[in-house]
Amino acid sequence: MIHRLSLRWRVAAAFGIGLALVMTVLAVATWNLTTGYMLEQREQSVTRQSEVNVRLVDAALAEHAGDLDELLTGLATGPDSSILLSRPAGWLTSGRQVDPAVVPAALLDRAQHGVAARQRFFANGIPVLGVATPVGGDNSVYVELYPLLELDRTFRYLSTLLVAGTVAAALFGVGLGAWAARRALRPLTTLTAAASRVARGDLTARLPEQSDPDLTPLAASFNATAGQLEQRVRQDARFASDVSHELRSPLTTMVNVTEVLERRQDTMPETAQRALRLLRSELRRFQRMVVDLLEISRADQDDGTGAVELVDLGDLVRNVVDSRPRSDVRIEVGSDPALVSADRRRIDRVVANLLDNADHYGGGAVTVTVGRHGDRARIVVDDAGSGVPPALRERIFERFARGLHSASRDQDTGSGLGLAIVADHVHRHGGHVWVEDRPGGGARFVVELPEASA
Repeated sequence: MIHRLSLRWRVAAAFGIGLALVMTVLAVATWNLTTGYMLEQREQSVTRQSEVNVRLVDAALAEHAGDLDELLTGLATGPDSSILLSRPAGWLTSGRQVDPAVVPAALLDRAQHGVAARQRFFANGIPVLGVATPVGGDNSVYVELYPLLELDRTFRYLSTLLVAGTVAAALFGVGLGAWAARRALRPLTTLTAAASRVARGDLTARLPEQSDPDLTPLAASFNATAGQLEQRVRQDARFASDVSHELRSPLTTMVNVTEVLERRQDTMPETAQRALRLLRSELRRFQRMVVDLLEISRADQDDGTGAVELVDLGDLVRNVVDSRPRSDVRIEVGSDPALVSADRRRIDRVVANLLDNADHYGGGAVTVTVGRHGDRARIVVDDAGSGVPPALRERIFERFARGLHSASRDQDTGSGLGLAIVADHVHRHGGHVWVEDRPGGGARFVVELPEASA
């Protein structure tokens, strides 16, 4: 799988590549202009010097001077320069000795046809500029080889400097791009952080006021949207709380009436008894739903985490299990106490709801394990059911979600709010809750909470 670079690094790479391209163009132009100018100046200097030497050699040949070797020795401009004179009788050389065979044939051919010519080539591993000029009237050719060692070293230094400058510019461009991207994306990072806080339930998250006119509308729009969302959520929570409170009185009346009728059900016809049993189961489910709605509305309107105290999860789990009608659940607590800073009422409700979920949907809880996992405290509830399909493991923590039992309406069916309350209370404490397969069959619900700092 190919991982796409982040926007910050794409901007940094674009800066680096762009600056590298610009520097490459400038380096190529600088190289061409500099080397061309230096070579041209060298060739002009060599040509002028060669013309003077050719006149002297030509005069010596015209006067039939016999000691050409002494003249050629005096014309050598340095220890690395070489002078060669091609005569019908053979070659005369002076200066640094080179094999006449290293002189390009094309250079000699042009000179022998009466045209002065020059050419750069290597003579015995040394870069030279060769100038060939016809002299005398007997098809003689004067050749002088001027070394280009200093010029070659200058070119190498210049090329190294230009390449290093291009690489340095590319790296500088990457750094500049990363800095510019970080500066440009800082408002987006702030927006992402604020949006994440809203997603986690912190509806008070807002963007700071922006002085940049391009960012002011974004901050104002986000803050207005977050404010409207907070207001809407609080209104919904208040509405649910008000409705739940209003329902408690008639619900209590109906429950009391049902209890009175249950005491006299032996005098009722069979049909009335079945209707009474159905009414009783629905009222119990309705009563649990009202209690859960009150819990959720209270949590939605609560900005804090309640009365935070140091809680020993092992003791808390034992108290919750002992207070239930069915107390045959096995409790396993680690040797080291699992301590958390939490609202005891909410964590108590988390454990109770997980046990209720196991009773209603998982064939009952088998084991409740309390321990530590790294710097986190864990509560693990194993049930004896058929497990939770992977496709439903996220959905069951949503409100009014009952998974595979969504169509069931018997007296043991929950309201679909129990696990939603678990997720809400756990998240408010900075923890996580998930479900996985239990070894040997069934479902395993895991709650992780930050361990209390020493």
